[in-house]
Amino acid sequence: MKPNPDKVKRLAMDLRGGKIFPRGPREKLGGYVLAARALDKCRSDLAGIIGDYHTNCPLDQIWLKFAKIDYDDFRSFIATGATDDEVGAWISEHAKRRAKTDIIVWNNQQRDQRLSDLPPQMQEHMEEYIDRFVPHGRIVYHFFDIFDLEEKRL
Repeated sequence: MKPNPDKVKRLAMDLRGGKIFPRGPREKLGGYVLAARALDKCRSDLAGIIGDYHTNCPLDQIWLKFAKIDYDDFRSFIATGATDDEVGAWISEHAKRRAKTDIIVWNNQQRDQRLSDLPPQMQEHMEEYIDRFVPHGRIVYHFFDIFDLEEKRL
């Protein structure tokens, strides 16, 4: 797999400045929620235009661990300039083999997860994050709401 920085730059979103956001955590790629968002952030990082976002963060690690995908392998494939469809196929090929219903159940658990379901350390981090980034007065019902509220999808 040979890196293609020019193609990555053409595909990457400029996440600097808070006007363009990665895809929401509910959007799927390769059958998994969170994967499309991780792809957007990784491309932007490779292109040097990630802004305040982070790649291979705890949010990305949720799906990477479930899918049993190594982040460095994922990043190396993205560095080739692979399209969304190519990355989706790569994920399907490299993820741990599971029944489709197991993945659907996991996706729905992620979509429905509440802050109180998170590990205590993550709850503490998100409490501060919400105060800092979620518009005042907006109610967070589910973990994914935090990102959708911050990025104006809700």
